[in-house]
Amino acid sequence: MRKVLVANRGEAAVRIVRACRDAGLASVAVFADSDRDALHVRLADEAFALGGETPAASYLDIGKMLEVAARTKADAIHPGWGFLAENAEFAKAVLDAGLIYIGPPPEAIVALGDKVMARRIAARVGAPLAAGTDGPVSGADEVARFAAVHGLPVAIKAAYGGGGRGLRVARSAAEIEELYESAAREARTAFGRADCFVERYLERPRHVETQCLADAHGTVVVVSTRDCSLQRRHQKLVEEAPAPFLTQAQLGILQTASVAILKEAGYVGAGTCEFLVAADGTISFLEVNTRLQVEHPVTEEVAGVDLVREMFRIAAGEPLGYDELPLRGHAVEFRINAEDPGRGFLPGFGSITGWRAPSGPGVRVDAGYEAGMNVPGAFDSLLAKLVVTGRTRAEALERSRRALAEFEITGIPTTLPFHRAVVTDPAFTAEPFAVHTQWIETEFATPLAPADERAIEESDRAAAEPVVVEVNGRRLEVRLPSGFGGQTPATRARPTRRNASRAAGTNNANAVVSPMQATIVKVAAADGERLESGELIMMLEAMKMEQPVLAHKPGVVRGLSASVGDVVPGGAVLCTLED
Repeated sequence: MRKVLVANRGEAAVRIVRACRDAGLASVAVFADSDRDALHVRLADEAFALGGETPAASYLDIGKMLEVAARTKADAIHPGWGFLAENAEFAKAVLDAGLIYIGPPPEAIVALGDKVMARRIAARVGAPLAAGTDGPVSGADEVARFAAVHGLPVAIKAAYGGGGRGLRVARSAAEIEELYESAAREARTAFGRADCFVERYLERPRHVETQCLADAHGTVVVVSTRDCSLQRRHQKLVEEAPAPFLTQAQLGILQTASVAILKEAGYVGAGTCEFLVAADGTISFLEVNTRLQVEHPVTEEVAGVDLVREMFRIAAGEPLGYDELPLRGHAVEFRINAEDPGRGFLPGFGSITGWRAPSGPGVRVDAGYEAGMNVPGAFDSLLAKLVVTGRTRAEALERSRRALAEFEITGIPTTLPFHRAVVTDPAFTAEPFAVHTQWIETEFATPLAPADERAIEESDRAAAEPVVVEVNGRRLEVRLPSGFGGQTPATRARPTRRNASRAAGTNNANAVVSPMQATIVKVAAADGERLESGELIMMLEAMKMEQPVLAHKPGVVRGLSASVGDVVPGGAVLCTLED
């Protein structure tokens, strides 16, 4: 292995590029049109354009990835996480091209990446399981029939995805159809396939997982456990290792089941077995992520191992050389996303005008952005990961409070205010552990003010950006003084944001206003239709997350002319609800 093409973007690509540099491997970055100035393309040894603005036209295009690999004479490909990372077709195409795939074999991805097949494997080895369908469902009617037999709530889940994408929880029969369609749409956007299955949903569970490594010689090691219970929209915000407040019996079940599942599937590489732990202590297997997880750094910090470099070794055919790794201390990871926790974690993309990362004992920052860069709305909202380690969980949280207070990002809203609040909340910091996967939506009570939109807009106008050009598809960067040639960062091509049409909707109590710049993916109401409060008008999508627009009062829909595929700015009046 000499040169690795990194088939990803953002923080994931930065992490892999750095591991390549540490291991003495050359790295090749790829980028979509909006990522020309991304940090990963500047850190890599080479960077080549994929073209396109959407995931489907760029980071999900297998042909383009292989073309760049051939062009650069890369002999290996690392998929990162997300996009093609759990795509068996991609893994097979890489191997068929004579390249090294730094990940599990295609057969294991098929067996475990398909969540339904993973459940069957788990059942064969005796892993604990909640009730679920034996295959993908044909539609909302089949979901309703399952709920009638097994009861509500039920989880509708993308069969070929993870990370909370394509996951919806139905608590009433009336919402099943809409939630099924939403899960399928989001799954297709994120993973290229809309297939969904259903399982009984456990209320108030903890999300606990095992980070595993498996070599080609039959060794499977559970490196550490992690707790990932702090989630919003079923996507993780805070993770820690090892998972706290578990009994030795529970740890034994998690480790035994994980090793058995991966061995049964013939797994090779880094992977994660995920479980739910109910309030009564019952454990239920959830899924296997056939890739490295976003939250892997907390395991690295407590186990003293570079998991990406271990993936390199495994892909090169080396044995792991150990059966376990001694753990030391405790680590907590905070996902710093471009979202506004004061407005229900709505995405907020745009230009980063200021960035001051924390440092000091026990502090690590894995970032995909820095000051002066633009965060596009077509991709994931993750900006950086703050990882804090201490001798004990209490010390790790003490250091976390200090590090979060030091971390400053301006120009866009971020999840930092939520993180600063949660590290002082007794539900999270004290024993017994009171958080669960729905705790943020149902019990987190600390008021968080919305981001200061005026300050953000003013900082946008002051931002500076480099100029990036392409020559024969290869990225080249030219840095020019701010305002050179009559352009300023505010006038260069970038997403139009928040203030458009805001004034029109602010003083009209009947106006239905877009909460963010987004693409319309579904229009559920019609002009002239009478709606009750809470009924769906349309569904928006930004940063790979769907956001419903609901009627805020009873009324007749007027002025609705939007269509699927339209891009609407934040603050735009979508329609009115007349008495």
